[in-house]
Order: sequence, then structure tokens, then C-alpha cells
Amino acid sequence: MIDEEAPVYKLFITHLEGDDEEYQLFLSKLKDSYDLEWEDHAVQNNNEPEQIKEQMEQVDAVVVLSGLIGKDEKLLTRQIQAARELGKPIVVIRPYGMENVPFNLENIASEVVGWNAPCIVDAIKEAVNGEEEL
Repeated sequence: MIDEEAPVYKLFITHLEGDDEEYQLFLSKLKDSYDLEWEDHAVQNNNEPEQIKEQMEQVDAVVVLSGLIGKDEKLLTRQIQAARELGKPIVVIRPYGMENVPFNLENIASEVVGWNAPCIVDAIKEAVNGEEEL
């Protein structure tokens, strides 16, 4: 039997300028997940609209950490707008420890999940591949 190589999912994970605890926590959850190969194509401190679009052009999905929107709404809005303009699937992660998603992000999301690593992995795969690929 030939093992197929697992796909590497190219992601743009929303972020703030500089370091952020929620962003780092999310990265650690993805790194600890053994059933998802991924790369983050987001470059911190390159957050002008054209720079954001360039970073997103080759990604498979955009992961929106919705808890960050209260910390820098303008930056997160630019990142979300770029994803929408490029037609990228959007996976929204609820604010850590909360059930509600701010600013009606559910309306633009392909998937909305909490912080459970297996649910995050499934949401990314489903957003990129559709249900039949799971």
C-alpha cells in the first residue's frame, strides 16, 4: 500500500503587531496537533493592505482569531477584507473562553470553532477541501 503524503495547508493566521498571547496560544495548539501539516504565511509587521494581500495570495485558508479584534479592530478588519477580496475560505476561532463571535463574523466564515485542537483541524480541512475530503 502506498502512503500518500499528507498535504501541507498554507494558512494566513490573523495577528497583531508584535507578540500576542492569544496568537501564541493558537500556534501552540496547531503545533501540538499531529494530524495537520501547516505553514503560516502571515508576516508580522507587514500589515499594509497590499502586503496582506500578497501574503494571502497563495494560502489555502485564512484563520481569524476573533478575540484579537478588540485589541486592534482596524488591522483585523484589513486582514479579513483582504481574505474576502481574494475569495479565501475563512475559519473563525471564537475568542478564547467565550461562545460568541464578535462583529457578525459568522456571516463571512466558512467555519466557526472554539479552541479544541481536533475541531480546529477539522474546520481547516473542511473549509479547504469540503466535507467529502474528511
